[in-house]
Amino acid sequence: MERIRSFIAIQLPPGVKAELAQLQGRLRPGTEAFVKWVEAEGIHLTLKFLGEVETGRIDGVVAAIAASVPGIGPFHLRLAGLGVFPSLARPRVVWVGVEGEVAKLLGLQRSLEVQLKPLGFPAEARAFTPHLTLGRVRERASAQEQRQLGEMVAATQFGTGSDFEVTSVSLMRSQLTPQGAIYSLISEIGL
Repeated sequence: MERIRSFIAIQLPPGVKAELAQLQGRLRPGTEAFVKWVEAEGIHLTLKFLGEVETGRIDGVVAAIAASVPGIGPFHLRLAGLGVFPSLARPRVVWVGVEGEVAKLLGLQRSLEVQLKPLGFPAEARAFTPHLTLGRVRERASAQEQRQLGEMVAATQFGTGSDFEVTSVSLMRSQLTPQGAIYSLISEIGL
């Protein structure tokens, strides 16, 4: 049976993606060799990475998502802060955080974990840290390049940005290509 690499996410409105693209544009010069920047059009807020899922299980995943959303309702988030994982000295991921009605976001994510567990998708071992990935440091990046990126992120001003309303949750397909991942919508469930 065919398998689909998939994840559950909140998609972002075009204006938010444009703001993130501008921020990437400030960080990108001189880093292209050692940072793989995410195409702004593909930036999203991942709630749960599912991995390779057999196509016959997709309907069950959609039903689990639908069972996760009652009582949540639409909520507002806003871009907030620029950072890196795990540290400025050795960055691996460059990200922008979110603030606003984060309690609703966390409740939604926990509900998804509960509904998906019986389908064989174990809960994440790490605590959920909502963020939007802007770029990933390549494996071959030197310690000096990592420090350079950390210093650049620390020196870049980005406090609070656009706010947006979350009205749905999306089950997405991720197809890996040499040029990067291509994302497509499988199903969208309204809040």
